[in-house]
Amino acid sequence: MTVKGALPGGALGVETVGMTMRFGGFTALDGVSIAVAPGSFHALLGENGAGKSTLVKCMMGFYRATSGQLMVGGREVEVPDPRAAHAHGLGMVYQHFTLVPSLTAAENLVISRDDAPRVIDWRAERVALAEFMGRMPFAVPLDQPVRALSAGEKQKLEILKQLYLGRRFLILDEPTSVLTPDEADEVLGHVKALCAAGQITVLMITHKFREVTAYADTVSVLRRGALVGTGAVAELTHDAMARMMMGDARLADPAPRTGTPGAPVLSVNGVRASDRSGLKDIAIDGLTVRAGEIVGIAGISGNGQMELMEVLTGQRPLAAGEVLVKGAPYDATREEARIRCVRYLPEEPLHNACAARMSVTENIAFRTFDLNGKGTRFWLSGREMRARAADLVAAFKVKTASLDSPMASLSGGNVQRAVLARELTGDVDLLVISNPCFGLDFTAVAEIRARIMAARNAGAAVLLMSEDLDEIIELADRVLVMSEGRIAYDRPAAEADRAEIGHHMGGHA
Repeated sequence: MTVKGALPGGALGVETVGMTMRFGGFTALDGVSIAVAPGSFHALLGENGAGKSTLVKCMMGFYRATSGQLMVGGREVEVPDPRAAHAHGLGMVYQHFTLVPSLTAAENLVISRDDAPRVIDWRAERVALAEFMGRMPFAVPLDQPVRALSAGEKQKLEILKQLYLGRRFLILDEPTSVLTPDEADEVLGHVKALCAAGQITVLMITHKFREVTAYADTVSVLRRGALVGTGAVAELTHDAMARMMMGDARLADPAPRTGTPGAPVLSVNGVRASDRSGLKDIAIDGLTVRAGEIVGIAGISGNGQMELMEVLTGQRPLAAGEVLVKGAPYDATREEARIRCVRYLPEEPLHNACAARMSVTENIAFRTFDLNGKGTRFWLSGREMRARAADLVAAFKVKTASLDSPMASLSGGNVQRAVLARELTGDVDLLVISNPCFGLDFTAVAEIRARIMAARNAGAAVLLMSEDLDEIIELADRVLVMSEGRIAYDRPAAEADRAEIGHHMGGHA
């Protein structure tokens, strides 16, 4: 039996030299040279489409670079596939968990080994695991099934798995996207300590400047497939990093917050509905959103936000309670949504608010294709649909090769813009949104948040569910926290305390 986790030789230095990746006539990566020093914590910034994912996929062997070299520990190496990357000590922790939920943490670790025996001697393995965990800064209950762990514990286990397998250079892809602020600081603090001790080297992809400033030693910035800057974090302000990311592009100005809340538009009273597992309920005793108000619901994924969104969109039946819009019962039919001016931006809109294979024009027309000025039409007007789509694509800055391009061909930010163009056009009295900026770049985030604030200022009631606490703090007039399917915290934004919010998100209050 080979026991992993000794981290032989300590932290690895890794360098890309002139790395280029072309897909046909498109250059995704153009001569990128980045040196990540042994034992350093190196951050990688860039807008969506800047080449970050392409670069790390070349490093890990998912792609074969068109040209350029990879240096590991000062030697040029060939990495034709991920197995070869692992053999050189490189590992990657992905944005979404790759653990087996039904297995325990210990079982997840042991089966991840290439030399895991067909018949496992668990007495010996537990001794070896206890010795390994004694050297690690993370505490994770090894005998618990993964599905019972918190998001923070799962992220720790993902990192532990790489250390257990002997990886000495870790690529972390948005590692804190589903963590509370406290969990994020704990995880990154321990990772930083491992780097400082010379045990590992880290390259972290992130959009969060706060994390770069707090934990990274060095930052590199990609723009349009090219390296546009590398520097010591201590010498760079957030504005300087943003300028490198955006070049000559200008952020959308945040809409000023104007007006005061009006009459209630959305009321959720005594609602009970089963969660995704069917074993528990979500229970919303009272939730009200007024005209000209943004109510932000913070919370870690899996605490009932998705189920609440499904209730409000008519996709999940109620076991009890009622949803009212403008004082009348609301079942979220297409007709009701049209008459009461209710619009939605669900999480992952390409899958939940679009027909991916249909064109941009057709997707933008979903709310209006069967209407004319006098009511319902019998014949569709392709000319009108196309003219309307052209106007909205221009107004919302949707980048697409053609109005006839399938929706699936657009980048994440442009899918968001296209759906917002459809949902925010015309009268909007209630806007229900879930994670509108998840995984999007700096420019897209600024534009989308400005659009949401403009809708609020125009009198719309906005219910914003987001796992990004910074987004909630920036946009919301009132902050709520959802934990274990219930509203656990409710404060006006001016009175909200970030630490208290984080504790409620983690279920510790």
